[in-house]
Amino acid sequence: MSEVINNWSEIVALEDIPPLGSRVIKTDTMNIAVFRTASDEVFAMKDECPHKQGPLSQGIVHGTSVTCPLHNWKIDLASGEALGPDQGCTNVFPVKVEDGRVFIDFEMAVAA
Repeated sequence: MSEVINNWSEIVALEDIPPLGSRVIKTDTMNIAVFRTASDEVFAMKDECPHKQGPLSQGIVHGTSVTCPLHNWKIDLASGEALGPDQGCTNVFPVKVEDGRVFIDFEMAVAA
């Protein structure tokens, strides 16, 4: 399942991520949370809230944001930015969906 095309690595089938849910991808250096919205948009970010490093993958997805399970910080799935009034950011990764398969570019992380 971990086919690499250019910098894109296949990580999971879209159907394996529940709508309004997530899956965790473990790398040598971090855990990455991959989220699916109700409209089947897919986002990936470091599985760590910028506030107290809570596991965002265990949060509640609503619209295009996730709420951290520890202290209810809301994080924008596209940018990794905390939504007001909170401030902070977590790394996000480019993702794409092709033929029901989700790919991630681990090298193009947008730093927090």
